[in-house]
Amino acid sequence: MTRVDFYILPEEELAARQAFACRLIQKTSRMGHKVYVHCADEESAINIDTLLWSHQKHSFTPHKLINATGAECTIEIGYGDNPGEHHDVLLNLSLNIPPFFSRFNRIAEIVVQEQTVLDATRNSYKQYTNKNYPLHRHDMR
Repeated sequence: MTRVDFYILPEEELAARQAFACRLIQKTSRMGHKVYVHCADEESAINIDTLLWSHQKHSFTPHKLINATGAECTIEIGYGDNPGEHHDVLLNLSLNIPPFFSRFNRIAEIVVQEQTVLDATRNSYKQYTNKNYPLHRHDMR
């Protein structure tokens, strides 16, 4: 069954959520996992793609947008209803649970103390709970 991890950050800024996402993507990839980063829309996907290129000066995290041409990557970023062939780790940066979530082995949700994000992730938490998914909280406050 899909495992769901909530990472609860003390910050209020959305930028903190994106910065943590980059670190989590990098760490998860180094552990040998394939990661699909799900965003709300094309603009958000492009933003996280750009941030991954620049978030650490002396580090390289190979990744690409899901429909981009080029070499196959273990980290892909997308939006919409098609996560490609991914089944391993879903990092959900959208405020809604994507309809394909249950095909993944693991889901990561990042919570910051901004009201819109709090409301959305509380709702997601309830939905996962109602469906009896194993939930894990990582409170970093």
